[in-house]
Amino acid sequence: MKRYFRFTSESVTEGHPDKVADQISDAILDAYLAGDPYSRVAAETAVNTGTVYVFGEITSQANPDLDEVIRNVIRNIGYTKAEYGFAADSVGIIFGLKRQSPDIAMGVNKSLEAKVGEADTEEETIGAGDQGMMIGYAVAETDVYMPLPIYLAHKLVKRLADVRKRGDLPFLRPDGKSQVTVEYELDTETGIRRPIKITDVVVSAQHDDMDMEELREKILEHVILPVLPEELMPSKYVINVPEDDPAMDSDTLRIFINPTGRFVIGGPKGDAGLTGRKIMVDTYGSMASHGGGAFSGKDPTKVDRSAAYMARYIAKNIVASGLAYEATVQIAYAIGVAEPVSLMIDTRGTGKVPEIEIAKWFEENVDMTPGGIIKRFDLRRPIYLQTAAYGHFGREGFPWEATDLVDELRKHFGV
Repeated sequence: MKRYFRFTSESVTEGHPDKVADQISDAILDAYLAGDPYSRVAAETAVNTGTVYVFGEITSQANPDLDEVIRNVIRNIGYTKAEYGFAADSVGIIFGLKRQSPDIAMGVNKSLEAKVGEADTEEETIGAGDQGMMIGYAVAETDVYMPLPIYLAHKLVKRLADVRKRGDLPFLRPDGKSQVTVEYELDTETGIRRPIKITDVVVSAQHDDMDMEELREKILEHVILPVLPEELMPSKYVINVPEDDPAMDSDTLRIFINPTGRFVIGGPKGDAGLTGRKIMVDTYGSMASHGGGAFSGKDPTKVDRSAAYMARYIAKNIVASGLAYEATVQIAYAIGVAEPVSLMIDTRGTGKVPEIEIAKWFEENVDMTPGGIIKRFDLRRPIYLQTAAYGHFGREGFPWEATDLVDELRKHFGV
């Protein structure tokens, strides 16, 4: 039996105010790790018209020039003109930083296992920096094992930034958003769903004062059509028409380009931004559940971040090995304790092996302590600024995207 449904995900450009804040927080983290790999960093950032606020807790032997770090991030994003209301050379920066709480540090520096003499490895001496549940997800509907709606939404906003920075569309400004709706066919017997067509696309791009029709034509030509896969495109498309328009039918792609019209005022001048407010953009576009913890500005002793990377790694290797078509992984921790309190794997009925057996294999073969995760992915490096826009998952070059367990899993389970 077949069932059909539509699913939507969104993404934002690197110039979106929340993403500006994320990038500043992660650039600060990188700057401290570059000088001291054992830095403890929890950097939060808020941005508004002409102002950056940085606050949080940092304990480190490093002493980077944070003013320069912050201005370079803003400059590289493209906020360089005073008319934007937020420019690298003129923005005011306010700091409110202090050292990590000794009560928290006590649990991270020496785990419960170490305190009672049960830490068998060096990795087990590091306790989790907080309690919480982290989620990882993978699905075989794209080559990078990500849901198609968020994958395409990221590609659209990344292309907005690329054509702006290359000078192809010099009238674009840094802020922007995208949204993609995909229609799926679900086989209720196997639990496998497959994307069959793209039904709706939304792109809103900040721009210089200009003619709206020219803007829409250029974005359609240079951004939208080059990104959307032809095999999932309906036979025709319409731009900025309501659903009840006579031009609409089941074989029409509906595209919205700046549907409200002008979008000249944007970025931190148009809306305040804050670290950690785009957790669905950072992860799976709400196709999977979320533990609630944001990533940016946090060093890898914070399991909000490092264990979410481990959960993605586990899920991706499960799917890439053919054990399941999709997989959701939850790992939970107690503050100050190294070993996770639970590991859950859910293949949503698509698995070829019982989930409890898969979970047992990972528990026996993969170190999920904070120290073990840091060691496996070599996380005490300044690699985090590049994660802060366009998603933490489904992109080449990140160690948690490796599929190096596939052969072992196939051999062990006979898949």
